[in-house]
Amino acid sequence: MNWTPEELQTLVDDHPIVLFMKGSPNQPQCGFSNRAAQVLQQLGEEFASVNVLSDARAIPSICAWSDFPTMPQVYIHGELIGGSDIALEMLQDGSLREMFDAGRSA
Repeated sequence: MNWTPEELQTLVDDHPIVLFMKGSPNQPQCGFSNRAAQVLQQLGEEFASVNVLSDARAIPSICAWSDFPTMPQVYIHGELIGGSDIALEMLQDGSLREMFDAGRSA
């Protein structure tokens, strides 16, 4: 991936849930990425994950595109919801499920 804004937009448009993370869901390489992956696994829906450590250009390109300064980043139906803390709060209060289901029926 060249990490262009167009490629990033296509990625989040093509997958209902995208997680930009350090490592992979099976081998996370930071605690926050691990938490975000666990939250999405608890949601019980398939999600695409992108290892931002695979290319030195990934993190600065994604952060500039999203205007969000940190990793991980969770997208639901093309919308950035934030990082692992926000995803966890949304899972706990039910709004993550609501957002996913609402986007599926839209």
